[in-house]
Amino acid sequence: MESEVKRIVEFIRSRLSEYGFKGAVLGVSGGIDSAVVLALLLKALDRKQIAVFILPERDSSPESTKDAKLVCKHFDVGYTLHPITGILKALGIYKLQPPAYFIPWKVKAKYALKRWEDYAKNKTPYETDVTGSDDQEFLNGLAYYRAKHRVRMVYLYKEAERRNYAVIGTTNRTEFLTGLYVKWGDDATDIEPLLHLYKTEIFEMAKFLKVPEKIIKKPATPDLIPGLTDEKILGMSYFDIDRLLSKIETGESLDNEDEEMVKKVKKLIEMGERRNRIRLISLERL
Repeated sequence: MESEVKRIVEFIRSRLSEYGFKGAVLGVSGGIDSAVVLALLLKALDRKQIAVFILPERDSSPESTKDAKLVCKHFDVGYTLHPITGILKALGIYKLQPPAYFIPWKVKAKYALKRWEDYAKNKTPYETDVTGSDDQEFLNGLAYYRAKHRVRMVYLYKEAERRNYAVIGTTNRTEFLTGLYVKWGDDATDIEPLLHLYKTEIFEMAKFLKVPEKIIKKPATPDLIPGLTDEKILGMSYFDIDRLLSKIETGESLDNEDEEMVKKVKKLIEMGERRNRIRLISLERL
């Protein structure tokens, strides 16, 4: 793990130098990925070269903002807290869903989970998310949550470009292979230091880098839809997904694995490949 951390630190330094960036901008969410990236940046750069932003919105879990502050305090890093609720409201994003301004977060989370389970009776909502739908209510939901990541990235790039800093991504290999990201949202970055690591490897690196135990143990969540975790969206635990992803990528035998779990992971890979192809199509030129 020590040598891997050194390798990533050198990667960050070399890329910043190669492209002429003077520092790094990072959005800290309160999750494990951004906490690990912050720890790596502190090894790669001087503290004054790192600009950290916490960008919650109306539907963010109150705990996420607290945890983001905890991470910054733990690593003794200053941050700017800038809610993006006003921007999303001005864009009409919140009008895509039933009024919820005065509704407690726990009630919103219960409502969102119920809707997710209702959609799951016919087809996994995540598959519908990737492949598309004729259901206008579902499409409104996609526009609703994807806008949040895109607004965050616009804000981060504004802050990065006024400093000549690079925007640092936090996407890991599991998310990339399964397509668990928002196109031109959390994938819109200058450097991705974790893209080669499975989520479970991030857990191990977090321990090595002394990320707060609370952050390591909390359920991973995109914090876009109240109450929905990554594992609920993907339908499996990260430990099972990563074990099977690794076997599939290396060609290792799957004979001793549960057939249904293997089918699920292969379907997730299909979803990831589809999302990655769609992303590349938008870069094509005649």
